Amino acid sequence: MPASPSLSPSSAAPSTPGPVAATPAGLEPVQAEFIALFVAAAEVFGVPRSLGEIYGVIYASPRPLSFQDIVDRLAISKGSVSQGLRMLKSLGAIRTAYVPGDRRDHFEPETELRTLVGGLLRDRVNPHLEQGRHRLERVGAEIVAGKGLSKTEAAVLRARVQKLENWRRKGATLLPILTRVLS
Repeated sequence: MPASPSLSPSSAAPSTPGPVAATPAGLEPVQAEFIALFVAAAEVFGVPRSLGEIYGVIYASPRPLSFQDIVDRLAISKGSVSQGLRMLKSLGAIRTAYVPGDRRDHFEPETELRTLVGGLLRDRVNPHLEQGRHRLERVGAEIVAGKGLSKTEAAVLRARVQKLENWRRKGATLLPILTRVLS
């Protein structure tokens, strides 16, 4: 897989805003800046960098882009673009657009923040909360088994597991509310 073009600010200060270090062929500096913005957002949400790049190039384009347009502009593999488009569609971050006279699928961005955040909450946070519930159950069972723990240590760890379970339960309660508010 070809290396992704460097779209972020200087590696000496990755979190410092500034001009984009390199502009890949076919991209205007303003487009590269949009891409860098969404790459940084992808890092915050813990999603692959390529999702930020793909969303950024679609967002920065005044017209819908085809699959091949995206591959050409970003110089990333077709597999990465295909996977990224599927994920972005499932999150509700992009939609298919009709382009007269062209049978290929074209993509345009969803620009409503509530749709984007709602998709991330539904597809990224909710599964994490559910997985966390199962892990906390396993940790609790290990503490009950008590192998290698004194009674004092087990009591401390049970209290910590209870605190995590309370946080998880609150998150699970708030998530549907947040999703409804943002959708």
